[in-house]
Amino acid sequence: MSSSLTEQRDLGAPAVREVADGVFAYIQPDGTWWINNTGFLVGSTRVAAIDSCATEARTRAFREAISRVSPNPVRTLVNTHHHGDHTHGNALFGEAVIVAHERCREEMLAEGRPGTSALVRSGTWTDVHWGELELAPPFLTYADGVTLHVDDLRCEIRHVGRPAHSSNDSVVWIPERSTLFAGDLLFNGGTPFLLAGSVTGAREVVAGLKDIPATTIVPGHGDVCGPEVIDDVLAYLDFVLALAEQGVAAGEAPLDVARQADLGRFDDLTDTERLAGNLHRAYADLTGGTVDVAAALADMVTLNGGKPLSCLA
Repeated sequence: MSSSLTEQRDLGAPAVREVADGVFAYIQPDGTWWINNTGFLVGSTRVAAIDSCATEARTRAFREAISRVSPNPVRTLVNTHHHGDHTHGNALFGEAVIVAHERCREEMLAEGRPGTSALVRSGTWTDVHWGELELAPPFLTYADGVTLHVDDLRCEIRHVGRPAHSSNDSVVWIPERSTLFAGDLLFNGGTPFLLAGSVTGAREVVAGLKDIPATTIVPGHGDVCGPEVIDDVLAYLDFVLALAEQGVAAGEAPLDVARQADLGRFDDLTDTERLAGNLHRAYADLTGGTVDVAAALADMVTLNGGKPLSCLA
């Protein structure tokens, strides 16, 4: 149960895919730790982007990819949640109005300048060159949602209503294109990660995504897919909750449960060591307790053979 093999993989170049008319996904292989997807919509005079990237170099590459598709300025940047792989590069969109849930702003301000948060400094991951990045939290925020218009194309930015992947997840739904940008509520081919959110909350929120009639989904990590990914993620969340219920009942520690777990169909997912962190969160959900984040991160490293988690961002 290790992600260390990713260090030996050729990740390949990010890909721009037009997933619907005027709607583009920016897919960054291989979708493992801190390597996220973004996207953008092209209008007649302006561009709207969805999320930035973890590092200066990756965000600059994203900006260059946008410029190859359209010479129009990026006037709006939507953050699906506060995590650094989706927000560290915000400052490189200096001409854009940055939009997100109000809690996203609070979390970013609490964490401070990109690459300096306690999470980054914990030693959990291999070294990353973050680059020269300044903190740029959203300055247009909402409580429930907001509608973005790109020319006549309507984009519904919806807060999911409760903690799930994080405390502040939003999705971007484009009804006329049947396209959903799901942020990190959905991982395609990677292990979902719930340490900063709620496993039970994610179970409810992800199930609710079935009510959105999307035919094309851009997940936060992994390749563009269809609605079948929703059932895949739900199956993993059910797996984690079942393990947590058994572990709580037996009085076993999350790490012990993770070590003994038979991953079965989930063994092919990337970053399987996340199971330890997910169990810490699921235990807290089930018992009403709190999560010792440092202990959860340490347990993931232990599950990874005692080595820092591989980050190729």
